[in-house]
Amino acid sequence: MKRVTRPAGFVAVRDADYGAMTWYPASAGLDAWLELYRRVARASGGEPDAGRRLKAWALAAGFTDISATSSTWTFTTAEERAWWSGLWADRTVASSTRSWPPAAATRAEDELAAAATAWRDWGKRPEGWFGVLHGEILCRKEA
Repeated sequence: MKRVTRPAGFVAVRDADYGAMTWYPASAGLDAWLELYRRVARASGGEPDAGRRLKAWALAAGFTDISATSSTWTFTTAEERAWWSGLWADRTVASSTRSWPPAAATRAEDELAAAATAWRDWGKRPEGWFGVLHGEILCRKEA
């Protein structure tokens, strides 16, 4: 009888950890954006701090051969700040609140507009610095 082996399963994942994002100079507007983002992500079934949980999730899924690492993105030059702040300002105001109750949607629109303004203001700061930590895993599971 010929023994048939199945190939091993591989998974590679990288995700940001919003709770570990950091910036300079301090910005109450970006603090409010981060709190809003984390709240909305969780309310819609997401996990904004996934980067730190990847290894635990892989273990829970039955993987035993796991390499867990991290990497960072840094935005500090004028061009990088313009791109990053513009990206998030646009993402923030493009969020849909059409399906929310009217009172919540009005409040959310105000919060989203304030967050977009905070992003644009931060992006104009010559001393601006933004760091994003990513959790990463590479894992293998024998079939």
